[in-house]
Amino acid sequence: MIRFYKLDEERSVMQISGEALRGKIKSQADVMGFFGDCYGQNCIGMIIDKEVFDDSFFDLKTGLAGEILQKFATYRMKLAIVGDFSEVASKSLRDFIRESNRQKFINFVESVEKAIEIFGA
Repeated sequence: MIRFYKLDEERSVMQISGEALRGKIKSQADVMGFFGDCYGQNCIGMIIDKEVFDDSFFDLKTGLAGEILQKFATYRMKLAIVGDFSEVASKSLRDFIRESNRQKFINFVESVEKAIEIFGA
């Protein structure tokens, strides 16, 4: 499912949940189609549920996260990944999440409401 949230009169964010895809996000091509929809609605960012990503996204050695997140940086589109990250076992992933959240461009958050709060700030 794709849902749009208005932040104010000019800006919005788009949420992508599992029903919007035929499978999991396994490549940058899997998210590129959403950029057009997002720009058409004056979106400043996307909210994507953690479960939408293939497990390889969270294994930083695969490079998938870097490829996908680079597209967000290139197109100046913020991203919030929503899910429970409290039990992350990988130190490198925990460090990556902490650093991303500190910079506030790519965010790993526990709820859609928190993502909207960050985008609206």
